[in-house]
Amino acid sequence: MTPMSAFRVDELDVRVFETAKELGEAAAADAGDAIRAAVGLNGRAHVMLATGNSQLAFLDALTRRNDVAWDRVIGFHMDEYVGMDDQHPASFARYMRDRVVDAVHSAEFHFVDGTNASAAECARYAELLRTHPLDLCCLGVGENGHLAFNDPPFADFDDPLDVKEVVLDDASRRQQVGEGHFGSLDDVPRTAITVTIPALLRATRVLAIVPEARKADAVRRLLEEPISPSCPASVLRRTPHATLYLEEASAADIANA
Repeated sequence: MTPMSAFRVDELDVRVFETAKELGEAAAADAGDAIRAAVGLNGRAHVMLATGNSQLAFLDALTRRNDVAWDRVIGFHMDEYVGMDDQHPASFARYMRDRVVDAVHSAEFHFVDGTNASAAECARYAELLRTHPLDLCCLGVGENGHLAFNDPPFADFDDPLDVKEVVLDDASRRQQVGEGHFGSLDDVPRTAITVTIPALLRATRVLAIVPEARKADAVRRLLEEPISPSCPASVLRRTPHATLYLEEASAADIANA
């Protein structure tokens, strides 16, 4: 897929496509390249994927590719609500199982267990990430600019932890209601386990997949405001191994789209 425009902001490559479908296909092709490179180098690929409605077109395109050796892929995801089991309709582990694991049957997939004691689960998942260095991290950007559940203004670009429990920003919780995962704000858990920003960006390759008009203001802040935890995704601008994929609607508020 050829982007409508491509440019660089600080150290971040940005590509703008006409539609979310084209964005998803292009990002999936690049993800496939990264997976093949890792398999060729190491015999396996460690891949972290994001959840949410904004990732659906990308994940559909990625799981339909016939050039990915899924039997060599070890998968991870980014976050889970504290106290939520993987049968709940809003569980991120369930999302990954339904949309990725059951579709491609990867060699392994390691889920965050929201029902495990939080400190123990953070330590367990951090150890998995230590022993399985990420080759590829495919992430989204929240409406408030978060990466995973690293919400403003408390996101830490130099977090000493790789996985931790966080209190969710109300904007993140409202986004979950708006996406249809919960009936009301009161239904959304207040805490979650998340992979931290340094652990996300430590991957050899980072793809930020950000379609939809509702993300346009977050994209503008990401690219045009100072790099700051007030918009956690702005840290992508100092991540030279990252690429930001936008569509016309999500790029609508930026000056040089």
